[in-house]
Amino acid sequence: MPRLDMSTLPNVITVARIVLSPVVFGLLFVPTFGARSIAWLLFLIAAFSDLWDGYLARKYGWISDFGKLVDPIADKLLLVATFIPFYLLSHRSTPATQFPLLGGLPLWIVAVIFGRELLVTIIRSIAAGRGLVIPAGREGKLKAVFQNIFIGTAIAWLALRTAAEARGWQGSFWDFWQAFHGFVFTTSLVIALVLTVYSLMVYLMQWRRQIRSVT
Repeated sequence: MPRLDMSTLPNVITVARIVLSPVVFGLLFVPTFGARSIAWLLFLIAAFSDLWDGYLARKYGWISDFGKLVDPIADKLLLVATFIPFYLLSHRSTPATQFPLLGGLPLWIVAVIFGRELLVTIIRSIAAGRGLVIPAGREGKLKAVFQNIFIGTAIAWLALRTAAEARGWQGSFWDFWQAFHGFVFTTSLVIALVLTVYSLMVYLMQWRRQIRSVT
């Protein structure tokens, strides 16, 4: 029996993240606490596995062309698998799917998140065509961290609100938890949006410097 080539482990993890994305997408539309809790757990696995496969690839030099191509795709699929349900669910009339302060998730927030990723992908493709590589900076990695914090908080909010509506949760503790959860939700969203715009500006400046260096 052939032994597993450990150098392929980061790629296996990346493919697993791609497989998990549509599962999370589907579970978010199931209006039960159990389904949305599973979606939350699967999202956490996907988010932490992203950190893990990157760590393994850097530490052991298990960096491959496949990983360079597919890893960003896996990240973007996870965004699509969560932000699209967030937008659609939050614009329904049920209280369980309304987000703190926002109610329905504004379309401009979805546009900023997706627009940044689309623009970076286009720039990266143009740069690659000229033989240039624009590495991801600390700003982009920090952006991804706060996006994941927001997404995890948002899924947990939907799961808990679904349970509260079904079981009639009330009382001072539940009110306190909603206020605390809403604070984390709002704070992580604001930071993620700021870092999304800021990291894009940094990326554009890096691209401009590289273009000037070869002209």
